Amino acid sequence: MIESYKPRLRHAEQKSTQQHVGEEDHYLYHQVTPTHRYAIIGVGTNGKEHMRVATLLGRAKICGIYDPHERSLNVAESEFSKISSEKLIRYPSLEAACEDADVDAYFISTPNYTHYEVLHRVVKTGKPIYVEKPMATTVADAAKMVEMANSYSSIMQIGLQYRYKRQYVEAFQEAHVLKSLGEIKTISMSEYRPPFLDKVGQWNKFSEYSGGTLVEKCCHYFDLINMMAESRPERVFASGGQAITFTDFEKDGKASDIEDHAYVIIEYQNGIRANFTLNMFCPEFEEEMIVVGNRGRLIAREKFYLHQQKPSIGTVEVELGENGVSKLSEVTYPVAIDESGHHGSTFFAEQAFVDQLEGKEVNGATAEQGMWSVIVACAAQESLSIGGPVSIKDYLTELGFEHLLAKES
Repeated sequence: MIESYKPRLRHAEQKSTQQHVGEEDHYLYHQVTPTHRYAIIGVGTNGKEHMRVATLLGRAKICGIYDPHERSLNVAESEFSKISSEKLIRYPSLEAACEDADVDAYFISTPNYTHYEVLHRVVKTGKPIYVEKPMATTVADAAKMVEMANSYSSIMQIGLQYRYKRQYVEAFQEAHVLKSLGEIKTISMSEYRPPFLDKVGQWNKFSEYSGGTLVEKCCHYFDLINMMAESRPERVFASGGQAITFTDFEKDGKASDIEDHAYVIIEYQNGIRANFTLNMFCPEFEEEMIVVGNRGRLIAREKFYLHQQKPSIGTVEVELGENGVSKLSEVTYPVAIDESGHHGSTFFAEQAFVDQLEGKEVNGATAEQGMWSVIVACAAQESLSIGGPVSIKDYLTELGFEHLLAKES
């Protein structure tokens, strides 16, 4: 058995009744020795999550952190001390972090609008890089980052980890591997959720810094839809606005301007039509993907009762009627993984990253896939602005990026 994938039986390992078993007798409880060293650039909510997940995964250790906000550094160090005895280096600058020869890979989890600038410096290290989503807030920056990735001698993975959510892993298995639905014709996705949480500087309340809600959050869903459609988007039409959330919020005299609801229609080159629904003034979290083909329908759903603090529930339903066997399944990850971040998806995104470090082939989000999620999102934001449909070809041509249309997905 490959050591990295040896089951640890964490549920037994952590029980008080098993603490009499010393480390010299650990086999099922054995944790591999970390062989990689990470530096985390930006230790807000997502940065701390990467520190926690990397430690849980156990194949790499966090050696240093950098963030211009001292309180974020203090909190990150405090929380990390509860899960690891490793001593963290607190880098005084991004430059100092990039000059640490002991670092094997970098995680960029700074605010959206800083990704391009930070990446521009980190690529000079020539080391593997994980860039949080959205990779950029504009098509221009995303395209430049793809150029960097294409000429980069090392790994660059984008943090579109929702492709690792348990219900979507199963959905892709049914639709693409088993071909249960036959030829896919329509895709429908939705997210119903409470508002964005507070951030340092509240940058996520302003489109100037976040890229807009359809870029900041919904790039996840556009990535999923693109993957399910297996085609390039051709036309995007969006309708939405700011109805309730942050309508009374101001910072430094500037009013919040992000959308809290939207409907987006996407037409693909292969004839598939998709739609996405967003609502950000709901009391609980629920997201759903419905895929319909010429043989059946699939419904992948996740429900999270935030206020009741119940574990999230993921289900996948396949309806085949007279075409075959229909089924309804509850899909799960182990509790320790599910609770580590984004219902387990960050764990498997990081597993894909470290697998790449070790020379394995994975389906981690590439820079080009990240760019196309941004293209759909930015086209949707443009559609909101002009009040009409946006041709992807015309949109990219007007921006001076028509060359992107000639490349294969």
